Amino acid sequence: MNRLGRYALASVCIPCAMLAAAAPAAARSVLFNFDNAPPFTPLPIDLTVGGITAHFTATGQGYSVHQANVLGFTPVGFSGLCLYPSAVSASDLLVSYSATLTDFSILYAVNEYNCDPSATMKVTAYMDGALVGFATMVAQEGTWPTATLSFNSAAGFNSVVVHYQSPPPGCDWGPNFMVDNMNVTPMPTPPGDLNGDGHIDGADLGILLSAWGTPGPGDLNQDGAVNGADLGVLLANWTG
Repeated sequence: MNRLGRYALASVCIPCAMLAAAAPAAARSVLFNFDNAPPFTPLPIDLTVGGITAHFTATGQGYSVHQANVLGFTPVGFSGLCLYPSAVSASDLLVSYSATLTDFSILYAVNEYNCDPSATMKVTAYMDGALVGFATMVAQEGTWPTATLSFNSAAGFNSVVVHYQSPPPGCDWGPNFMVDNMNVTPMPTPPGDLNGDGHIDGADLGILLSAWGTPGPGDLNQDGAVNGADLGVLLANWTG
């Protein structure tokens, strides 16, 4: 069942026009390109872009912020600043988010020289610590070859682990990687979450009622006044 269907079942006697207004707005992807990160800073760090805060940490020796050309050349697709491994040994990159996401992608380059096939990279997504799913990716042959590792789930997730899953057969390689250009898409929130806590409940109802008859917070259908139509929208999207 789609999201709108769930709201419709929960909204007895709400006119169709109100249900249409209750549909979630399409969320836009947010790019973390690390260019606003402090150079040479080791993880953990927090970065905020587009209202989403990402907390970056790692296992092992971890990562730090460096210029993308730290190797003396720039891997394909990289630019500006990136996260670069602090050692040749394997380290997982862990990222948690202040918002629930539906889509994640990150550009990576693995430490290898003309291996065919390349190493397998893996991203695993979690929601409050519970497994949501995973995806893998293998880059094309090259020197520090690049590829985009992606995961998406309509169910939502709020943390990921980026992991060097398995090495290439033979050739010259190391079990580490660098990353740049992380794109995330937050889960759309239906109108009614007036305090931005991810829930539509009594706190939001209080905000709406306190603005009754005004064009202030709670004018969910944007008709210029907070009234019964807006109350219907909020109740149609109630999460408790």
